[in-house]
Amino acid sequence: MSATTTAPKIRPRLRSLNAQEVTWTTGFWADRWDALLEGTIPSQRRALHDPTNATYIGNFARAANLASGTGPRGVEWSDGDCYKYLEALTLIYSRTGDEALIAEVDEHVEMIGRAQEPSGYISTYVQLSPEIEPWTNTHNHELYNMGHLLTAAATHFEVTGRRNFLDIATRNAEYIDRTFGHRPPELAHFCWNPSHIMGLVDLFRVTGNRRYVELAEMFVENRGWQPGGTDQNQDYVPLRRETQAVGHAVTGPYLWAGAIDVASETGDEELVRAVERIWESMTERRMYVTGGIGSHHFSGSTRHHLVWEAFGLDFELPNSTAYNETCANLSLAMLGHRMNGILRDARFPSVVERVIYNAGLSGVSLDGESFCYTNPLRWYGGEHELLSQDAPQRWTTFTCYCCPVQVSRFLARLHELFYGLDENELWIHQFGGSTVDTTLPDGQRLAFTQTTQFPWDGRVTVALDAVPIGEFAFVLRIPEWAVGASATVNGEPVDGVLAGDYLRLERSWAPGDTIELGLPLASVLIAADPRVEATRNHLAVQRGPVVYALESVDLPADVAIEDVYLPADAVPNLTPTAEAPGDTQGLAAELIHRPRTTHGRLYAPAVENEGQPLTANLVPYFTWGNRGVSKMSVWLPIA
Repeated sequence: MSATTTAPKIRPRLRSLNAQEVTWTTGFWADRWDALLEGTIPSQRRALHDPTNATYIGNFARAANLASGTGPRGVEWSDGDCYKYLEALTLIYSRTGDEALIAEVDEHVEMIGRAQEPSGYISTYVQLSPEIEPWTNTHNHELYNMGHLLTAAATHFEVTGRRNFLDIATRNAEYIDRTFGHRPPELAHFCWNPSHIMGLVDLFRVTGNRRYVELAEMFVENRGWQPGGTDQNQDYVPLRRETQAVGHAVTGPYLWAGAIDVASETGDEELVRAVERIWESMTERRMYVTGGIGSHHFSGSTRHHLVWEAFGLDFELPNSTAYNETCANLSLAMLGHRMNGILRDARFPSVVERVIYNAGLSGVSLDGESFCYTNPLRWYGGEHELLSQDAPQRWTTFTCYCCPVQVSRFLARLHELFYGLDENELWIHQFGGSTVDTTLPDGQRLAFTQTTQFPWDGRVTVALDAVPIGEFAFVLRIPEWAVGASATVNGEPVDGVLAGDYLRLERSWAPGDTIELGLPLASVLIAADPRVEATRNHLAVQRGPVVYALESVDLPADVAIEDVYLPADAVPNLTPTAEAPGDTQGLAAELIHRPRTTHGRLYAPAVENEGQPLTANLVPYFTWGNRGVSKMSVWLPIA
């Protein structure tokens, strides 16, 4: 149902729980956390110190004249991606207390401080390029770099209470204010990838300086303010008048998430409704079944602008050439979480769930050590024609390294997407084995354990250890796919459990009370709107939140993946199995092998071919590409 008829009220934002308040215990997300610590962070540490990598942390020492060499290494946005890495380390330290991690952060912070110019300016690619003047090319990504600096520094101060990084950030914010605060028309388009809008609000939240919110709001209003903007970075139409998701699929969600951050501090309902319109365009007509966004490497918009790494037109969702940048997919989840924080509507965490179990995880290998930038839904293995940022297999260093560090900081913050706290309510948006121990606004303690093997099992138990005196509400999301879901409190059934909505349980609680959810995990066949031409007469398989794919390594050697069909009555023959990469769950499927009849010709007369039964395992989409170069398809033609 459209937001125009159901629009919920803007409310004070839910406070996400922090890393000291949530601990992963066992199960799916505990495994991902271990891979982050043991695989992802060491891999990224090596990559960021490799001068051939696109992101090079040594540029700070070079800019501070503390390392030899001239000129910058890597790409213009290298600084911003280094800050993402430091943000991830800080968040991991906040949970683990590993002093070596925060010492590593502070070592780099010292270099950053020395590289920063007295004015507060810092963007090492420009500083190390004498031929480049600041603010002469939007693609130098100066504000992108600075925005991630502000967020990383705010996080560092929030976790450690130390000002060494925060002082760098406030000097930089004051420089941004002096440069942009009077709104010079000639700089109206200098926020190409607007991480700085979120960063300024993050800085406000730890300093209380209201000027940072005002500055962030000004940057939002700058979009489409002056002639010369394009759809590529959402700078052609003022945000308040935009009706569709256009352009680059990272800069868009970054802008819209920043706008929601501003609105959450100002109460600007018009701004929220504008982003809500764009959200509908994006998730109802321009999003993949995996939660991926950004269907094109290169294309054009409805307003005839050249765009790249971008949204397509409505229902224009190709499979093998899908871009679906990992950064974009994760930024969609970041936006959905922010929207839900002030609107409290289950449709937003429903999309977040689709992302985190599918296109959000496909960008990182199961061991956490290697990555991919694009996340297509069909892959032709060694025969695949590679477009921009495609690669034949996962990599550890790359020509554009923004996605790996986006993964690490996202996973380090993942707990924020699971729980939200209001004055007298605890919201559970997502499910995973974890403990929560927090203090309510009135000073009372709340502690509980969530036990589940979700997403492989739909049973969820919340066991209360410490509860406040008086009435208190637990508000639990019932996924839209969980038709027939049930809930009990201390074994007694609860009424009003509706799929696609929140279940509110308000009462006086006692230690030892339990809440149990039963979320039916049925395998279903998914069909796309017939206007999605790439998937007409095709089906995908989904069980709970997990979308499945067929990978060629699970087929006999003489069977080509292009010749495999899915029976329209396949559901009874989709059986959960442990035969899948890593500690995940696959589906044994009864398929049809129908060898092609064109014999290498582009076109040939159709030949009747009933095909032969074939049993093969489908694997969770996010696990594909972990077993060498292979072919893969999410959508299979209907037998």
